[in-house]
Amino acid sequence: MPLQRRVPKFGFKNINRVEYKGINLDVIQNLFETNNAATMGAGYFVEAGLVSKNAKIKVLGRGELSAAIEVHAHAFSKSAQEAIEKAGGKVITL
Repeated sequence: MPLQRRVPKFGFKNINRVEYKGINLDVIQNLFETNNAATMGAGYFVEAGLVSKNAKIKVLGRGELSAAIEVHAHAFSKSAQEAIEKAGGKVITL
């Protein structure tokens, strides 16, 4: 058998890729309903057990948001940003 068929193939792994942990709007709404926190940041999500301490957070747009909440995260999807601002909240990028 030829050498190129005997040697395993390896893919490309980008060392500069940024991995985000996604949090949807419905999860934020559930947290608000249980704790009534007007400001939610990285520390709040760590205490809630949603992300680890060093994880980067991206807020995603699945679900509805009915409360004016100030959300601090590393990144936001366009739909999540629009939904938060439409509900009267603030979007703050870390």
